[in-house]
This record gives sequence, C-alpha cells and structure tokens, in this order.
Amino acid sequence: MRSAGLVDLQVNGFAGVDFNSGTISPGDLDHALEAMLATGVTTCLPTIITAYPDELVARFRQLDAAVRDSRLGPLMCPGYHLEGPFLSPIAGFSGCHPPEAMTAADPALIARIEAGLSRPILMVTLAPEISGALALARVLSAAGRIVALGHTAAGFEEVAAAVTAGATLSTHLGNGMPQTTHKLVNPIFAQLAEDRLAATFIADGIHIHPGALKVLMRARGMERTILVTDAVAAAAAPPGRYRLGGTEIERSVDGTVRLAGSGLLAGSSLLLDQALRNVVAWGLATPGEAIAMASDRPRAVIAPALAARRIDLPEAEVTWSDTLDVRSLTLGPLRRDYPSPGNERTEGEKA
Repeated sequence: MRSAGLVDLQVNGFAGVDFNSGTISPGDLDHALEAMLATGVTTCLPTIITAYPDELVARFRQLDAAVRDSRLGPLMCPGYHLEGPFLSPIAGFSGCHPPEAMTAADPALIARIEAGLSRPILMVTLAPEISGALALARVLSAAGRIVALGHTAAGFEEVAAAVTAGATLSTHLGNGMPQTTHKLVNPIFAQLAEDRLAATFIADGIHIHPGALKVLMRARGMERTILVTDAVAAAAAPPGRYRLGGTEIERSVDGTVRLAGSGLLAGSSLLLDQALRNVVAWGLATPGEAIAMASDRPRAVIAPALAARRIDLPEAEVTWSDTLDVRSLTLGPLRRDYPSPGNERTEGEKA
C-alpha cells in the first residue's frame, strides 16, 4: 500500500531531543527528524508549550535556527504549533503545562515570538474562556492561522463562540481534563456538539481507552478525526528521565510519560505509525482510513495556513507493508528504505 507522507500536528520532541529545550541544535533536530521519517512522518509542526514570554521567545528562536540550519528541517517543518500560554490554569485542565506561566490572550505576544523567525507559527491552541481569547481567535483566523481549542474548561456556548470566531480544531480531545467533572456538561461534550470542529486524538491506549476512543471517533465523525502523537523527547527512546522545557519527565516501561514524581501525563511516547496500527487492531478503522487520519486529514487542516503564506510541501510518499510498517519513503529528493522492522535502513537520494 502507498500513501502520502504522514503529518503530525503536535510533537514536542522525539528520540531523546526536546524541542522546548532552548538549546536544540541543527544536529539534534536532524536526529529527531530522521527517527520520525522511520515512522512515516514527512511533515510535522514542532510544538512549544506554555512558558513565560521571554522563555517562549528564546525557545522559538533556538528551535527556528535549528530548523533553518538542519538538513531535514527545511523539508519537514513548514511552521510551528504554539500550545499555550493562553490555556486554563485550573488544576486538571492545565495538564502538565505550568499554570503560573499562563496569561490572557494577547496577539502582541505572538507577534513578538514570531518576529525574526524563518518559519511562521501556523497553529495556536487556546482556551476560549480565557480573557481576550475570542478576539485573538478572530485575529489569528483572519491572518490564516489555525485556531485549536485545548486545555479548556469551556462550556457549550463558549465553544460555539470560539468556532464562530475562527476555531476549526480540538487539540487532543479527551485529554487536558480533570478526573472529576460533570458527566455530560463538560468541554468534551461541548466540542463534540460543535459540528464545525475537527479533532485530534492520541491513540496510544494510555491517554484514551480504546473503547472510549471508539465513541469519540463516532461522535466526531471519521472525516473529522485526526491522529497525533503529542510526542516528547521520550518517544523513540528507552525508559528513563527526559526534559520537557524546564520540567523533568519520566517514561515508564509501558510507554507512559508523566511529570517526574507526579501522576500527571506529560505528552506521550507514541509513534504515529503505531497509532495507525493501534486503531486498526482495536477495530476502529481500516488501514486506509487509519492512514488518512494521519496524512490527508491533517494536511487538509493546515492547508489554509500554508496557502496564506505560499508554503508548498515537498512531494512525499510512503510504502507500507500489510502490517502497516514503513517499507520505504520518499520526501522531495530524499529516499529511505526500511526492509523490515528492526533491520538496518539504507539511505539515498532519488535519481
């Protein structure tokens, strides 16, 4: 089976590399992106999470320099995803994001962060109930950026207002929620009730039980379901301790990633090709449907933002085995061959 390359809209780090470190080098980024290619991902939005303004500026500048000066960054990273700091600081909704660094929505902060970057912020996740969020959503949408809702305590009316203001996506729907919340009147139902929203899901069996994911996907609709990893440095890496920005995180043997010494989930160690295999194994999608959730659909979500900036993605194609393992991949002038899981790959250039 052949498909277009996979697109990951939310990746905070990979293969031992933290995109939020503020010290990432071009070599670090190439190491992470090469590991992503082996999972079928040819396009990603490196994601920076909540931090204080000066930290956000510094982290984006370092990340952007790494993208600009690396071999694979110019091919694979058309822009960035800013997840925060315009999120709910309420315990449970804030997740692993530092609530003390969260702030009212402010277009000037995004302009300050983006100033001088070689690539744009294409996507912003925010909580629509935060002061200034609806005004910011209108500004972002008018500028051709993708507005997503996440880490939010918003109800039905607030979600509808945010969609009217320009939001088109739910970020990792089903997560960023406290363990105790109203059984029906809650942000998950509020977003599912809004037919104009697509949604991303982390299909690792840890963030969402497979049975619950089945219900969420049915409610959202297959055509508006997108798979992401929300990967951190612990993805494609052994169990142990890693960093996510200024925070220590720990990957356990079963793949769960939590804030060190805490029960809070802190991103995932999920690989996007494993997410495909998971939803097929759980009976939630056919192989073709699963691939579309991680290729055609996320590509369609960011298409308006790319078009607004005249960004063209390079041609990319993945060849899959019957078990949804990557066999080969082309990305612009690059070719990668992966004869079988665990075997050495060969690298080369297309003729």
